[in-house]
Amino acid sequence: MEGEIHDIKINTETINLDQFLKWANIVESGGQAKNLIQAGEVRVNGEVNYSRSKTIKPGDFVSLKESNDKFKVSSD
Repeated sequence: MEGEIHDIKINTETINLDQFLKWANIVESGGQAKNLIQAGEVRVNGEVNYSRSKTIKPGDFVSLKESNDKFKVSSD
């Protein structure tokens, strides 16, 4: 089943993965972001990512293992 693609605009050139999860309202706190990332629940461009400081830039796609939705990073 295909999920939705959500366009999330950032106002900087790049953003760290944990900050992006909070910015996009995917998680409520940094602690929640950390737990999801360390558990291997977050994918960047289809690949599991374990680094909270992974640099995310416009054109990247972020998704959660438990959801079919994707979050496309866009610039202002």
